[in-house]
Amino acid sequence: MEHRTNAGAGAGTAASGPAIRVQGLEKAYRDLRVLRGVDFAVERGSIFALLGSNGAGKTTVVKILSTLLKANAGTAEVNGCDVATAGAEVRESISLTGQFAAVDEILTGRENLVLMARLRHLKDPGLIADELLARFSLTDAGGRKASTYSGGMRRRLDIAMSLIGDPPVIFLDEPTTGLDPEARIEVWQTVKELAEGGTTVLLTTQYLDEAEQLADRIAILHEGRVLVNGTLAELKQLLPQAEVEYVEKQPTLEDVFLSLVGSGR
Repeated sequence: MEHRTNAGAGAGTAASGPAIRVQGLEKAYRDLRVLRGVDFAVERGSIFALLGSNGAGKTTVVKILSTLLKANAGTAEVNGCDVATAGAEVRESISLTGQFAAVDEILTGRENLVLMARLRHLKDPGLIADELLARFSLTDAGGRKASTYSGGMRRRLDIAMSLIGDPPVIFLDEPTTGLDPEARIEVWQTVKELAEGGTTVLLTTQYLDEAEQLADRIAILHEGRVLVNGTLAELKQLLPQAEVEYVEKQPTLEDVFLSLVGSGR
């Protein structure tokens, strides 16, 4: 999975500064304040995890960044483009994969990829499909209907489809929801390889181990606010080490998370 398809590389023209910049983002539905001033930045080619419980506002942030929703206040930029004033440019730079794989189960894996390439009006959709099947270790399964795929294979196909056009930024909204442990590990490896290839990944998750395994930086979102934002090592430093029988015990990400959001929820 070292080779990246060059299809539609124009969407990934480089811009200076962070791949994503969010400042003072607010969103409310009548009396319900979903986001209460969210700030963070994501460096290019990194994996950034937005970690929080259900209802914390993670999906709302992703919808605003992908131009599916308008913020009430604050600013957000993706690939150097303002999501409020340059929506078309933002959409050319991103891809969004939600909690459920958006593959057509009647089609084969290869047909799904070819269809997506044709919808994006790219040249040689068959070659693009074959390159992505190889990149995501799906070549042998390319001729089978997607309905026969395991959960992990289906999710990998979904991510492969989202990369058609070579977007520099990809949003993965709870990508391993409902997957078994083996399939989750497959997806984790895929995400790591995306970042190694230069793609910027913003990952939302409620799974602590997922953030711990994947993210270069983690922001804990709780009740519409970012409580902390840092590397795993930096977050662990927020809690003192516990000494048990003279052996120092490093705090886990779970310890940090529960101490910040409260374990009585």
